Amino acid sequence: MQIPGHIDPVTTGTVPLRGGNRIDLVGLTRDAIRAELVEAGLDAKGAKLRAKQIWHWIYHRGVTDFEAMTDIAKSMRPWLTDRYIIGRPTVREAQVSNDGTRKWLLAAADGQEYEMVFIPDADRGTLCVSSQVGCTLNCRFCHTGTMRLVRNLAAGEIVGQVLLARDALGEWPKGTMASAPETDDEDDDAGHYTADGRMLTNIVMMGMGEPLYNFDEVKGALKIVMDGDGLALSKRRITLSTSGVVPMMARAGEEIGVNLAVSLHAVNKEIRDEIVPLNRKYGIEELLQACADYPGANNARRITFEYVMLKDKNDSDEDARELVRLIKQYKLPAKVNLIPFNPWPGAPYECSTPERVRKFSNLIFEAGISAPIRTPRGRDIMAACGQLKSAATKPTRAELDRIAEEKQAALG
Repeated sequence: MQIPGHIDPVTTGTVPLRGGNRIDLVGLTRDAIRAELVEAGLDAKGAKLRAKQIWHWIYHRGVTDFEAMTDIAKSMRPWLTDRYIIGRPTVREAQVSNDGTRKWLLAAADGQEYEMVFIPDADRGTLCVSSQVGCTLNCRFCHTGTMRLVRNLAAGEIVGQVLLARDALGEWPKGTMASAPETDDEDDDAGHYTADGRMLTNIVMMGMGEPLYNFDEVKGALKIVMDGDGLALSKRRITLSTSGVVPMMARAGEEIGVNLAVSLHAVNKEIRDEIVPLNRKYGIEELLQACADYPGANNARRITFEYVMLKDKNDSDEDARELVRLIKQYKLPAKVNLIPFNPWPGAPYECSTPERVRKFSNLIFEAGISAPIRTPRGRDIMAACGQLKSAATKPTRAELDRIAEEKQAALG
């Protein structure tokens, strides 16, 4: 079923993620690319040089065709083409909201679908990236939570979202590498060009799925995104959002080191158990202590608490005061993002009134804690927070309850 919204005229994603017997190099580390080249028959020195060149072309120049790699000998390019591909996810549908937000429905080689969203602002452009097909959790305000978990996305499928977004935004560096000599000398100049300014400045792991339940692939993908010789996005411009997978939070801080956002949404056990059922496994106190212990958190790199505003559920003055008390009790360098609930077919909640959201925000601000109200973006194409789902279906209440019971049983 067509989701309302303008269709993005940009054509991207025509290269399959997997190329039959050919190996997709997207998502592999530099060392892994070098190892593949050695296994294919190159000597160690040649493989090291080629891996460096290929890495540059994939992640700094955005090419998908080995013939475009002008500093690699012409005789070498067909050899690479026969063995490898530089893939992209397939675009099933691309839409543009009235407010400029873009949403892509993507498909992997096995046909599984997932979504990503780009949100442009005056001072930044944020890409919301998915980490799973479906979700293992059942957050009741979230459309993705009504889906069963199909599988984790591989590092290449996660990085591929970033590459495809840059394709669609047309922001790969312009210029030519024609002056680069065809040589195996690593010290030779690889050519000069001028990079354009970026539209895509920030990444949030807030799409479909729970990133910390796909830790290794998310870590591998973000290491590639942050690599200074490629996409070169600073860890300060990347945020990982979790519903509260407490045992993995310290590892995320130590091994990835990006900003942390936590889907809190309630300040007492009864309500959070309902809204975020993972709370039954890792309670609020345990979660907040993990936030207090998060490596690198300080006043310059505050933890963000995501708080969806649900009418008569979690939006009272008492809730706001308790949220302030908890943040101060655990001495958290934090800010609170207040998110007006974004409706979806079959949703069991309503959004708090604008007046109630403003009062809630004011109470937190008065306590000295930042609590901006997020402006909903992309609602007309179901691209707003909590609306992502790869199939436009309307589950019945019985189906929602059955899925919730199955997920809760799996969580223990």
